[in-house]
Amino acid sequence: MTTFNAWVARESDGTIDFAPETVDESFLPAGEVTIRVEYSSVNYKDALAVTPKGGVVREYPIVPGIDVAGEVIASESDAFAPGDKVVAHGYEIGTARNGGYAEIARLPAEWVVKLDGISTADAAAIGTAGFTAAMSVQAILASGVTPADGPVLVTGASGGVGTVSVDLLASAGFDVVASSGKPGAADLLVSLGASSVIGRLPEDPDAKPRPLGKSQWAAAVDCVGGKTLAHVLSTINYGGVVAASGLTGGAALPTTVLPFILRGVSLLGMDSVLMPIEPRRALWARLGSDLAPRHLKEITNLVAVRDVVSVIDQVREGKYTGRALVQVAAGF
Repeated sequence: MTTFNAWVARESDGTIDFAPETVDESFLPAGEVTIRVEYSSVNYKDALAVTPKGGVVREYPIVPGIDVAGEVIASESDAFAPGDKVVAHGYEIGTARNGGYAEIARLPAEWVVKLDGISTADAAAIGTAGFTAAMSVQAILASGVTPADGPVLVTGASGGVGTVSVDLLASAGFDVVASSGKPGAADLLVSLGASSVIGRLPEDPDAKPRPLGKSQWAAAVDCVGGKTLAHVLSTINYGGVVAASGLTGGAALPTTVLPFILRGVSLLGMDSVLMPIEPRRALWARLGSDLAPRHLKEITNLVAVRDVVSVIDQVREGKYTGRALVQVAAGF
């Protein structure tokens, strides 16, 4: 290996130049596992990485792509051998260390998951978003919430985390209500298992959030944050659970302690970035077995790596539905 292709983001005078380049092996950071990247994906964090003052990249230049799936071509770790199919995401990938929008990636062995029962294409299609959805569903199930307890709400349901959450919750037997601001996504969400699709919450975004509203949901997966999360917390049933992972609606949380101390509601933060490797590997094993999304193909759109910019623009603007599977092998 002498040179390889990569999409590189460079910062200059407050702007970000994002373009394909031919780079050499010196562009690879230190690490025990070298991977020929087959697939990546597009996430909101990838869009922020190429947005001026996006706040996720420590230092430019950077190869974005927080999801990496491919084949090991060299390993200094006994845990991996050339030919192994692997996936990696989280930690510093695509933000402080070059990520998946390149033909070659090099990572620490303790960040890499060997795949079993799942292809690299499906692993990247699941990616950070699907993994976060699986974390959310696993947390709800572990809390003791059952389908008999009532409907479960998914906000931001047409996005990557939301669509996989709808799929997994419906597969587990829950009555799933999907909240989305995209009317055109309703048919897809119903096909994934949603019993009904409603608009964005709260219905009046300018109204002052109520500390407590009418109890409606046994649990919720919130992919939005802000006023939406405040509304969701105020309408969860007694003893219910909210798994929160999003902030597209804002990082502030305009609520009170009342849902927590009067209804015993639990707010569980879902962080897939720093999750330790052993539980990460265990959850990936479940994603290849009992937590495998039933409708992954229906929510996945294959994108050639040369066309990734147009998808990043749509994700940044909140106009993209489902998961964008970036085929790095398609060529730059």
